[in-house]
Amino acid sequence: MSLSELRVFGRSGTPISPLTLGTMNFGEGPGGPPGAPTGADEAIRIIHAALDAGITAVDTADVYSQGESEQVVGRALRGRRDDVFLATKFHGQMSPNPAHSGNSRRWITQAVEGSLRRLQTDRIDLYQAHRPDYNTDVLETITTLNDLIRQGKILYYGTSVFTPAQLVEAQWLATTNHLIPPLGNQVPYSMLVRGNERDVLPIAQQYGLGVLAYGPLAGGWLSGSFVLDSGKPPTRVHTLPGRYDISGPSSERKLLAADSLARLADKLETPLVDLAVGFALTHPAISSVIIGPRSEEHLQAYLRAADVQLGETVLDAIDDLVPPGTNFVERDAGAIVPSIEFAELRRR
Repeated sequence: MSLSELRVFGRSGTPISPLTLGTMNFGEGPGGPPGAPTGADEAIRIIHAALDAGITAVDTADVYSQGESEQVVGRALRGRRDDVFLATKFHGQMSPNPAHSGNSRRWITQAVEGSLRRLQTDRIDLYQAHRPDYNTDVLETITTLNDLIRQGKILYYGTSVFTPAQLVEAQWLATTNHLIPPLGNQVPYSMLVRGNERDVLPIAQQYGLGVLAYGPLAGGWLSGSFVLDSGKPPTRVHTLPGRYDISGPSSERKLLAADSLARLADKLETPLVDLAVGFALTHPAISSVIIGPRSEEHLQAYLRAADVQLGETVLDAIDDLVPPGTNFVERDAGAIVPSIEFAELRRR
């Protein structure tokens, strides 16, 4: 696999590169990533370097740094917009007003105008619901998105971390109401986060959905920091203790698996990043893997990984360490459904 070997995004017929540039780290506004964000000038250099290297898809969201990420992307794509498959997302709260969030018609029609303005474009290639909205009827959401396609403001629409039932429901509602159905779904997928192999990825194949897989390094767990006997704690434990706490039994098993995968990479004399990205690119349901570099050095490491091809023996070894369909921690699925998150929904 190389960046020049384009893949088709679902049933659209649209070719995109096997790697998609994710921009969550770009911008210094509130809502940005933990740790030092990537400032605008460096972010623009990263975007240009990615496009020059052959990446044709860019993924962002309105909520990333409260719009700053979209602004940076818009500046970077001046003169190159027509060569990029541009994806962004709505749902997250964009102001202190809670009405400025969600998947309702009222908010989507406002949110899309804000994204178009910040991105300096007249259309969005893929407009995605960043999370399910349990307060809004799904039919209202997809009817609104269907209208945006008819208006030419978006070309396709999709979802992110929707459950299997929600994916099927959206396809059924669109078909039975003579609407354009969702085209894509964005999911976490890595050697440590394989739960979507059970149902989400097969459903995507069944309905011809394009899949953007994010988190090939499992949020840093496959960066090489999470290894035993390293003499120092993983770098992100103190910045996001809820996500990187290694004291619970599930996280302990996850740490052991991360350590085993790092040792497998050493045995193969392959950088762990290469092994991780190569694995995510291997699944036939995955259209493109989202990478999230914070620097040009990070970008170059990801670009090298695009050329990795994993043989059956290596894939079997990964399966032995982390069985297919495994998620160690519930939150690794990207979103916890209310019936699991809230105890009052399970008790009389």
